[in-house]
Order: sequence, then C-alpha cells, then structure tokens
Amino acid sequence: MKQLLLILLIQIISFNLLAHGHGHTTPSKSWEVEQRSEILYADFIKEKDGIVYLSDKNHALLKISLDDFSKKDQQYIVDKSTWIEVVNTPTKLPYSYSSKLTPWLITVGFFLVLFSIFRFIKRGNRLQLVYSLLGLTLVIVGCDNTNTSAVLSTKVPANNVDFLTSIFGAFNTVTTRHDKQYFYIESNGIPNHEMMTGISNWQQQVPIPHAYSGNNSWAIPLQPQIAAFPLSTKNNFMKGAIAIAANGIPIFNPLNNRGEDANAIGELDHWGGHCGRADDYHYHVPPTHLQTQVGEGQPIAYALDGFPIYGPTSEPLDECLGRFNADSSYQYHAIKEYPYLIAKMRGKVTFNPRTKAPENEIMPQAKTKGVRPALEPLRGATITSFRKNQPNQYTLTYMLEQKIFSINYGWGTDGKYSFEFINPDGSSKQSSYQRE
Repeated sequence: MKQLLLILLIQIISFNLLAHGHGHTTPSKSWEVEQRSEILYADFIKEKDGIVYLSDKNHALLKISLDDFSKKDQQYIVDKSTWIEVVNTPTKLPYSYSSKLTPWLITVGFFLVLFSIFRFIKRGNRLQLVYSLLGLTLVIVGCDNTNTSAVLSTKVPANNVDFLTSIFGAFNTVTTRHDKQYFYIESNGIPNHEMMTGISNWQQQVPIPHAYSGNNSWAIPLQPQIAAFPLSTKNNFMKGAIAIAANGIPIFNPLNNRGEDANAIGELDHWGGHCGRADDYHYHVPPTHLQTQVGEGQPIAYALDGFPIYGPTSEPLDECLGRFNADSSYQYHAIKEYPYLIAKMRGKVTFNPRTKAPENEIMPQAKTKGVRPALEPLRGATITSFRKNQPNQYTLTYMLEQKIFSINYGWGTDGKYSFEFINPDGSSKQSSYQRE
C-alpha cells in the first residue's frame, strides 16, 4: 500500500514538472569574430554602448566590440538585446483579469485523486486508480489555464472619428468615411514620396496603383478591445497588413513571409517600403518620415486592432512596444531596431479562417490584384534611382554587375500597363498587360 501511494505521489510530481518545466537559459552559441581565427563559443549576456558581453565555458566575462562580429551575429545581438529590453520592461495594465474555471478544475481534480486513493484502499481494486489519472489531468489543465484564459474587465476609450479624419486627412491622396463599427481609409496605394531607391534585395516588382476603395478599403475598429493574450508578430501576421499608415499605405509585418527581417536583408527602400508580388507598395517598418506631415506628437499610422502608432518616445514601453495612458487608452510606438513596431498585437483582431499561423491574416483586409505574373529575385541588383516622369509614368534604374539597366513603365485610363526593359547596350524589350 505504501509503495502504491509513493508511486502516485511521484506521478503527481512528474506531471507537474512536465507541465511547468520550461527553462529560461540561453544555450551557448558559436560566434564569428574577425580578430579571432577560431570559432568562439559563449553565452550572450548583453550589449551596451557598442560593447557585447559574453560568458565563455569557464564563466569568464568577455567584452568584444559589436563591430568585430559578423553581420549575421550583429543582427542576432541587436535582436536579442531588443528582446531582453522588451520582456524586462514591466507592463502596467489598466485592467484586471480572472480565470473563473481554474479553481473548479483544480478542486475537482484533487477530489478525484483522493477519491481514487480512498476507493483503492477500501476495495483493493487497481482499476479505482484510473480516477487518479483523470484527476491529475484536471489539475494540470487547471494550472495551465492560469496562463491561457482570461476575462478582461476594463474597456478602452473608443476612437474619435474627428481625430482620425484629421490624421488621414493630412494627405490629399486619402479619403475617409465611417460607419458604426469601422473607420475606412481609401487610397490608390501610391505614396507621394520617392520609392524603391536603395533596395539591394529585389524581386523585380515595381509600384502600381491598387483600388483600396469601396468594399476594398482599409478598416480601423472604432472601438478597440484589449486582447487577453497578445499574439507576437514574430510568429503571427506574416500575411497581409498589420497597420495602415496615415498616407493610406499598408504596413506589413517587419518579417517577410519567410520569417526574415525585411529591412536587415536589404529588401526595403530608404522609406521602409517595397513592392509585393502584385506590384503593391507597402511598408515593413514604421514610416516615421510622415511625422512632419501629420504634425509633431501625432500618430503616423493605426494598427488594424484600432490602436494608434506613434513615433519614437523616451517613455517606457511594454512587451507589445506600446503603453497605456491615464485615460486607459493605448498606443504603440516605433523603435529603431527590430521588431520596429508592434512586437505583440495588444488589441483583439479577427483572422481570415482560411489562414493559419504564422500566416494568419487579420480581417477585414483590403486585397491587391496584380496585372502581370510575379517575377523571381534578381540576385545582385541594387536600385539606384526611381523617378516620376509624368502622371502615371515612371522610370526605375538599377545596377547589376556594374552595368546600368532601366525600366520605363506606366498605365493609362484604359487600364493598360506598358513596360519597357532597357539593357546597358540600348536594346530593349517591351510588354503590356490589361487590368481586368
């Protein structure tokens, strides 16, 4: 009897260890340092003022300049430092949450365990121990439920329609309207600034207009809701936009659909944008260059959960890269390094049921429709200039193997798109497409 009780006790302990035994240590990593011929194995501690602190296998503290690491390791260090800063920033939430089901699960679970032991002692039938397995399951689910279920009790203020109108109204290429649920933003997807210049990782797309209007407008919830458990943009939202800039241009996840930092690998222009496979221009980092047009201290964009995105701040930010205000409103802020904006989606969003993480797409979502087949990346090409020759007519110039190539393209009111690809020797190839 004592042996059986001991086994049962061990079983309880082991189940709890399995349920909660998640480590928090960083495994040793191999580092490429220019001044060292060998590969260095050490744990990352922190980076401060351009100095990286590591701990080797003998627990000796190493101090190495950030510039001495390989580009890949530098990006890792920057990402890791940002992550450490974010997760260690205390979050002050102006709401409370409670898990109503948890106490009942744990209580019933322990009752079943005790009932199982009592029945076994009384009848000597080992089948009675089956109740203990069911009870342990309920206890584990109850313990995990404290981290996965929450009921929010505070409502954030609704968005002010007049304020939203003033922000998006700063751009004459944007029109707005609203109903009882959403504030709608309409644009043609072409910003009033230079595009594409500076891209060194190019998939041969160029900006063309898209009809973000009518039933295909961008939509901002008028009454945002706080999500009980904000989803990380590192593992979600890699399809479609996560926000809309004040100039009517969508903002996508800073990670591309392969999970890479689009900015770090040279996919973005000097304004933080590029074109997708449908020749749709969008940003992947916060468009802080819009601050002068919307006004100092005003939001530069709105996330699709309904919360505004502001420029950089000296105020402490939570793990979502945002902060609550005294009136319980919430706002995101841009930072200079990855994840740039919205580390986690603080607000509640609805997903496209046809998508799954990490490509779970937020709905409603304006759609794009290209006019030509998507092309492949042009390895080694760097876009050197992009100019508007006349309305709806553009020239993009790029360098490949020290030679200059260019593309003249444009469109007419009849929906016909013409492309001319000019080679360094002056020869060219033309193609045209009709928008359906």
